[in-house]
Amino acid sequence: MAVRLPPCVIDGGTGYTKIGYAGNTEPQFIIPSCIAIRESAGVGDQAQRRLMRGVDDLDFFIGDEAVDKPNYATKWPIRHGIIEDWDLMEKFMEQVVFKYLRAEPEDHYFLMTEPPLNTPENREYLAEIMFETFNVPGLYIAVQAVLALAASWTSRAVGERTLTGIVIDSGDGVTHAIPVAEGYVIGSCIKHIPIAGRDITYFIQQLLREREIGIPPEQSLETAKAVKERYCYICPDIVKEFTKYDADPGKWIKKYRGINAISKNEFLIDVGYERFLGPEIFFHPEFANPDFMQPISDVVDEVIQNCPIDVRRPLYKNIVLSGGSTMFRDFGRRLQRDLKRVVDARLKLSEELTLASLFVLICRHNPVFGIMS
Repeated sequence: MAVRLPPCVIDGGTGYTKIGYAGNTEPQFIIPSCIAIRESAGVGDQAQRRLMRGVDDLDFFIGDEAVDKPNYATKWPIRHGIIEDWDLMEKFMEQVVFKYLRAEPEDHYFLMTEPPLNTPENREYLAEIMFETFNVPGLYIAVQAVLALAASWTSRAVGERTLTGIVIDSGDGVTHAIPVAEGYVIGSCIKHIPIAGRDITYFIQQLLREREIGIPPEQSLETAKAVKERYCYICPDIVKEFTKYDADPGKWIKKYRGINAISKNEFLIDVGYERFLGPEIFFHPEFANPDFMQPISDVVDEVIQNCPIDVRRPLYKNIVLSGGSTMFRDFGRRLQRDLKRVVDARLKLSEELTLASLFVLICRHNPVFGIMS
């Protein structure tokens, strides 16, 4: 009997794809989910284009090699977590399997991920590519939230391990609050939040543009991303944080040094309020998106309240953070505190309404109050 090699794990996201083998503690590769293809020839070069068609099929780059490749068009086949260009995705998978994993697909099972609310058609297309193009012996497509719940077991005692909980999955392009009961996603209660890592980057970019000079325009987004990843954190109180920075700017304002890609000169910028204002848009989304005003704590509470009553308590007990945009320092602590406030306010309102209803009933039926009908 042939020995089965370890399964391949491919987690495709809007910004980055994580690749590795089952059993490892971390991915072997984390690469941008982009592909660079050679820009097509002009209309008058049809004969040349016909000759090059076979070569063009092989002439492409993915991941870090594809970013800003000269004479190539960089495409992102995954948008908001959902694959939109299947031809490009097939090419992307080809290099993932053969160049990065260096695997013979016929010898490995594959575990792949899909976003919540993914359509059955998308799942079928993915299975079709894996079985017909790569001839894999077995494929499992899992919802990322369920895998995140299972991954949280490593930090729990055996008796506390459960597949019931709510997963806050926030990546580069999309954020979801996903309730899971006994390993099954409660699809009707999933909420989409239009705030994610890319929005934080754009917001920091806007703040830096308005205040700092000397940032090369073509590098402003890259600079904002570096600032976000190195210096940002979640603060408990935004007013106190402003006061703290104003009282001792030397202690809290950081310096970011960058190199101008064209002139090779160094530029220096101050990183101040952006450190806490960037991630704050999760809790005050109106800072960056005037069309969406609901803090993430309210969204989580609303999702749980929409679920069946018998799973609400286990969902409140098990909130799992997943994705790169939840890795800001103190994100979990702030979410827990704000969620407690929301729940306490609702319970207080419920008690007041109950007492008011009880008082009305007593008044109607007690002759002492003189209003008996």
